[in-house]
Amino acid sequence: MSDVRSLPAKDRPISSQYYEVAKQWADLDSAAHIQEEMKTTILEQMKSELIKKNPGIAENKAERVVKSSPEWEAYIRKMCRDRGAANLLKQRMKYWEMRHREWVGANADARAELRLGGGDP
Repeated sequence: MSDVRSLPAKDRPISSQYYEVAKQWADLDSAAHIQEEMKTTILEQMKSELIKKNPGIAENKAERVVKSSPEWEAYIRKMCRDRGAANLLKQRMKYWEMRHREWVGANADARAELRLGGGDP
């Protein structure tokens, strides 16, 4: 049995193309979700490290220093980029859903024409 993924994209079933996008979306969505859930943990780890290096620093100052750091900015930017990439793939999934509905509608129209005698004699 041949693998449908080896076919050119235009020849692959809509379901196969949808599945590939859905898998990619699930992976990116999971990565973005983990980053969002870990945001507080990462912040606390960075604050703890800063306090360990500077024992007299107050908690609120440590948070302000961490949140204004290039490392924290990079973390937030990556988290947002990953969410954006997941959202883009979600829209591609919707595209494939619409393509499928269009295909079903076109086939239904063609069958109705044949039943009504609209086909060429």
